Amino acid sequence: MAVAPINKVREVLDYATTVIPSEKIHLGIPNYGYDWTLPYKQGVSKARTLGNIEAVQLAISNNVPISFDTTAQSPYFRYTSGNLQHEVWFEDVRSIDAKFNLIEEYQLRGCSYWQIMNLFRANWILLQERFPIIRDV
Repeated sequence: MAVAPINKVREVLDYATTVIPSEKIHLGIPNYGYDWTLPYKQGVSKARTLGNIEAVQLAISNNVPISFDTTAQSPYFRYTSGNLQHEVWFEDVRSIDAKFNLIEEYQLRGCSYWQIMNLFRANWILLQERFPIIRDV
């Protein structure tokens, strides 16, 4: 499934805002994806972490289309390597924009990122267009 499916993020926010004032909540936004080997086996399967740009490059190099799950609001694709099937879920501008919409809808304080070391310039451009940037030093 997606790294942070919007429907599940919404469920967490629905609960969190009943016990924490929304102006104190930062929405965590992932800046990475997972490459899963299929079939998934709980407790056995492990995913490789990859950056968002790396995910797109992997789809291109395997000549596979990138799909978009409208429920999760997240891109994904499948490819085969050797005799192993893989499924990759990652973030793109559409999925991040959907999370930004939640920040506004729930009137949250802002957002924070998990893994800022993966370069994803489109994210920073979108963030700057959508919100004032406050740097705490």
